[in-house]
Amino acid sequence: MSFIGKLMNSMRVNGDDDDYYDDDYDADYEDPKPRRFGLVRRDLDEDEEAEEKPRLFSKKPTPVKRNGGLEVALVKPSAFDDAKEIVDDLLMGKAVVLNMEGINTEIAQRIIDFTSGSTYSLNGKLQKISNYIFIITPESVNLSGEFQDLLSTAGSLDISGLNMRV
Repeated sequence: MSFIGKLMNSMRVNGDDDDYYDDDYDADYEDPKPRRFGLVRRDLDEDEEAEEKPRLFSKKPTPVKRNGGLEVALVKPSAFDDAKEIVDDLLMGKAVVLNMEGINTEIAQRIIDFTSGSTYSLNGKLQKISNYIFIITPESVNLSGEFQDLLSTAGSLDISGLNMRV
């Protein structure tokens, strides 16, 4: 045997290992039958055995109990750490009125960036009411109309009908 032959045998690249494998190893393999869901009944073939399968039923959805109506949180942050409170209120399904008056511009920008990203990820909405006041709503709350239009026509916004909890 030559040097190259010995080298190939030691590295087992010469293909002799194929003798140990069975060529028809997948002959006994059967493709699984596709599952059918629904009320369609099918006749069984003679070869096919009836199997007892547990039926899969989904539970009936139960409505979530709400405590009366929409709750609105009024938040006037003083530091960036207060942005967590805003997102927590959104996660609880509350609308948030965010008052940014009197806060440092850099901190206010960071809070707006954080809350707008959180609002987007929760499929909520963020809308500007005035220069320093914003309303942030979760996905379950729909806002109709433009607050900017209301302010420009009336000069002030009448929020006497809102149920605010501070």
